[in-house]
Amino acid sequence: MTTAHVTVSEAIAEIDADQWNALIGCDHPGLRHEFLHAAEASGSVAAASGWLPQHLTLCDDAGLRAAMPLYQKDNSWGEFVFDWAWARAYEQAGFDYYPKLVSALPFTPATGHRLLLRDATDTAAAGILLDAALDLARESDCSSLHVLFPTEAELPALREAGLRIRKDCQFHWHNQNYGDFDEFLATFSSAKRKKARRERRRVNEAGITFRHLRGSDIDQAIWNTLYGLISMTFMRRGSLPYFNLDFFLRIGETMPDNLLAIVAEHGGKAIAAAICFESDTVLYGRYWGADGDYDALHFETCYYQGIEHCIANGREVFEPGTQGEHKLSRGFVPTPVWSAHWLAHPEFFSAIREYLREERRHVDRYMESIGARSPYRDD
Repeated sequence: MTTAHVTVSEAIAEIDADQWNALIGCDHPGLRHEFLHAAEASGSVAAASGWLPQHLTLCDDAGLRAAMPLYQKDNSWGEFVFDWAWARAYEQAGFDYYPKLVSALPFTPATGHRLLLRDATDTAAAGILLDAALDLARESDCSSLHVLFPTEAELPALREAGLRIRKDCQFHWHNQNYGDFDEFLATFSSAKRKKARRERRRVNEAGITFRHLRGSDIDQAIWNTLYGLISMTFMRRGSLPYFNLDFFLRIGETMPDNLLAIVAEHGGKAIAAAICFESDTVLYGRYWGADGDYDALHFETCYYQGIEHCIANGREVFEPGTQGEHKLSRGFVPTPVWSAHWLAHPEFFSAIREYLREERRHVDRYMESIGARSPYRDD
């Protein structure tokens, strides 16, 4: 007789790496055991930063059947699905919003599976994981459970478990089997095409060149430089990078094929960089840094160079991160992203349901309106 049981692990290191990575292929690099372990082992993800691992695993006689990355949180930083207003409402009513449970990739606003399954059709395992997460939220006196950036295919299971679905919008680029960057630009209207070419020309005329480095190409000296650029940009905004240098050193060693650093150089010196992750099909833009302000360099480093990489390497989608209507004129189109939420307090949960309905109408109107400003020709 086959038996199955759910375990809560306070460190990803407690879970077999090969079995974890085998679950539905761990579609996003940030779901890989190596990524999550580097985040925890480096101290970037820990109770001190507000991310206490509570990973769920469902095992049977054959081994790991399903898993769910999960964290107990005492803040809402690094999630990119904003619930600050919900937290304030709880506090004003005399309730504690924190701690809460969050299934997400720390500091990574990218869509990917949150219910990791050995068999993608195993809806029973998905239901067991979600029931276990809700039980853990109640037992831990957490106010709520949040599943951030799940795939659209996971939404039925989340609804079935009683979570409410929230819709938002990011800007993604989609490869239409372009032969090269000029073929991609040929799909733009004349005015938008000229603007893009003008931006690229400004960077080129400034004498700035680019190198694309895989993880295996990046030694500690280069990581020191890249991390310094990222840190300068974070500090201009009044904060430090979410991930520390040790995290990048670790993933550079353990998952080099999933790393891409786009480095801008002037006179042989690195002046800016974008650090990306990639799977076989998707490029994920994540971290940007520069030692100063350069005309159009951000657009070239973070967008145009990434698009060229996708075309040259057959990547189907480029997700450059959150927010930013400025991405639209560079060929990125509004794309829905999702989250799912359960609140323990029944009156608040009922109010959230009405809020999400109205918010979705707003998001739909926004996507329709902003989509009409696409740079692509009507034909």
